[in-house]
Amino acid sequence: MSIKKIFKLRNLIAIAPISLVLLLIFPCLGTQSKYNYGEALQKTILFYEAQQAGKLPAWNRIPWRGDATLTDGADVGVDLSGGWFDAGDHVKFGFPMAASATNLAWGGIEYYDAYQQSGQLTYLSRNLRWVTDYFLKAFANDQPGQYVFYGQVGDGNQDHQWWGPAEAVSYQMARPAYKIDTSCPGSELAGETSAALSAASIFFRKNGDTAYADLLVQKAERLYDFADQYRGKYSDCISAAVPFYKSFSGYQDEIVWGAIWLHKAKDAQNWGYRGEYLTKAIAEYQSMSKPYNYTHVTDDKAYGAYVLLAQETGELEYRQRVEAWLDYWTIGYQGEKITYTPGGLAFLNQWGSLNYAASTAFIGFIYSDWLRNQGESEKANRYFDFGVSQVHYILGNNPHHRSYIIGFEKNYPKNPHHRTAHGSWLNDSSNPSETRNLLVGALVGGPDQNDQWEDDRNDWEGNEVAIGYNWGIAGALARMYLEFGGEPLPEIPIPTDQQESIYVEAKIKQSGANFLEIQADIVNKSASPATVLDNAALRFFFTLDSQDINDISVVGTESECPNSPSQPVQVSEQVYYVEINCQGKAIYPGGNEHYKKSVGLRITSNNRWNHNNDWSIKGLKYTFGRTVKATQIGLYNNGELIWGEVPNSRE
Repeated sequence: MSIKKIFKLRNLIAIAPISLVLLLIFPCLGTQSKYNYGEALQKTILFYEAQQAGKLPAWNRIPWRGDATLTDGADVGVDLSGGWFDAGDHVKFGFPMAASATNLAWGGIEYYDAYQQSGQLTYLSRNLRWVTDYFLKAFANDQPGQYVFYGQVGDGNQDHQWWGPAEAVSYQMARPAYKIDTSCPGSELAGETSAALSAASIFFRKNGDTAYADLLVQKAERLYDFADQYRGKYSDCISAAVPFYKSFSGYQDEIVWGAIWLHKAKDAQNWGYRGEYLTKAIAEYQSMSKPYNYTHVTDDKAYGAYVLLAQETGELEYRQRVEAWLDYWTIGYQGEKITYTPGGLAFLNQWGSLNYAASTAFIGFIYSDWLRNQGESEKANRYFDFGVSQVHYILGNNPHHRSYIIGFEKNYPKNPHHRTAHGSWLNDSSNPSETRNLLVGALVGGPDQNDQWEDDRNDWEGNEVAIGYNWGIAGALARMYLEFGGEPLPEIPIPTDQQESIYVEAKIKQSGANFLEIQADIVNKSASPATVLDNAALRFFFTLDSQDINDISVVGTESECPNSPSQPVQVSEQVYYVEINCQGKAIYPGGNEHYKKSVGLRITSNNRWNHNNDWSIKGLKYTFGRTVKATQIGLYNNGELIWGEVPNSRE
């Protein structure tokens, strides 16, 4: 019987006393199908495309994103382009990236039918392969005894000092690569990345890509050997991760977690595998801490390990661990219970409150489904109803009737803590005041314990978005889609900034009977996508009248570009241009000193010269020294016209 049919049947079961309690805890359960779960799922997967680093694939659907950080790894001679940026910044932290990939794949495995029926399977597959391909590159040496894995690109301390777009970050700062190896290992990082490749292999095998799945299993096994044989805390070796993703819980949970996923991957591969990695996981579990009052996050996989071990063995020890945890989140365990906000959110932590609730809902759904298959409907209902209540809170069943997924429903966050979506050209998180691009599908951090939240991008606790926030809500929504349905949109609308953002402003600085002096600014406020002008050139067109071109001289005046003006270049019989090339001075939306460059030139004739009919002077004649947009001065980048109207050439 399908999961969907099973849960329709549960509504016919008589309400037990515990269910009455749950109805008081989760008052939203009477409105189970009020949201379009297909659309919500569709958008939460889309978010990962906004986080892509490197040369974007043709299938990327985010119109305001462009290629970024193409030279990552150049400092160590390894191609480390690709992968996902972590949050609203541009660091590629390998540990949360791997954890996100594992759990995103887990949702794809458990709720494969939901992704298939909703039309999102292709998008999930593409996004998973994008990140697993990156991990394969980061595993720079997979030879036993010589292992090298690059676990971070970019310095978070430096990165967080700058508020600009991903497309320009490589022009603003160096992006060092950090590694673990056999002399300075990192079992959390290697173990989690092994888990990611293992989980992804199961998904791709299910999806028919056997060859790629086999490759992932092979690399996962090597990474697990690295994690197991060379034990050490990864943040001791990649110290740049410490302020952001320090390992607090140690690596034992990743040793167990990685072993279980490798067991599942090898079992799916079915090459005469005999369960060695499950035996390994069970043995290592004895040394793992066994908490119940937190949840499954990047740094703590104990909770997910409980669930997988329960599924694989059915043993009471693991089931009791799972249920202690989920009871803590629902009815309480041994006199302890998580705090609930007045609006019904299970509140674990101020920073990213919704992330914790969503991930617990997702894994709670998985365990609930497994329990139901064991014939234990009462507990299954409890954990399922909890998950529904938390997802509904996120989608809008909260005191403010707000969706916390950007772009879903009508009342949603507009100003996430995300540099590239914001689109500042001034290195200022408050300017402009409104976010220029919509970060569709991102789950924001969420409200405080009193359900209070403000749409303020400078409140990073409540408005941060991250790859580690979205996997839980995506997995939970896949389960909700199976239960309640919903239609994804034929096409996702993604509003972008439509204002003119690259242009030339100019003014007549001085003029006389035989000379003209122009001051011009090349302006780059681009955001949709942000563009770096790395070889910009400005062309001023003028008419020679009846004079000899040899009577004309050109000199540069005040200029922030390093190159002198060219000599006049003929366009037609009487029309010429002078070019000022800014090669060597990148112009990008990264602060006052970067988004605008001023250039000046003076054209002088040996005779009287009527410059009033010059092509590029139009619009500047009566500005009285004010700078205005100069629509007939041509702006080029790498030889391509990107702004302005120019006269027809001879050709």
